[in-house]
Amino acid sequence: MTKRICLGLDLQDDSKLIEEYTRYHEPGGVWPEIIQSIYDSGIVDMEIYLLGNRLFMILEADDTFSLERKADMDRVNEKVQQWESLMQKKFQQALPWEEELRWVKMDRVFKLGW
Repeated sequence: MTKRICLGLDLQDDSKLIEEYTRYHEPGGVWPEIIQSIYDSGIVDMEIYLLGNRLFMILEADDTFSLERKADMDRVNEKVQQWESLMQKKFQQALPWEEELRWVKMDRVFKLGW
């Protein structure tokens, strides 16, 4: 059984940077080592949506996945650190209510059929 996790983050409010960010995320744009690290963490599917400069990430993960485990794996993966540094320094900004620059877990407020 898979679990769904939704995360949010803001990009710099600059149309040229947003275009460049989306190019990095087109097919073939994400480094292969990053794709492998995603699968290795237990994520079986991932989508990122853009609205203005706000990003929404939807993860489908297996029972081995946790955000803490993924963070631990990422800390020791040099390629992931290079990718994250590029994304954070050039494109991303913290959400207005967060001090740290990171993806923030979203809370579900509605589900059809509750």
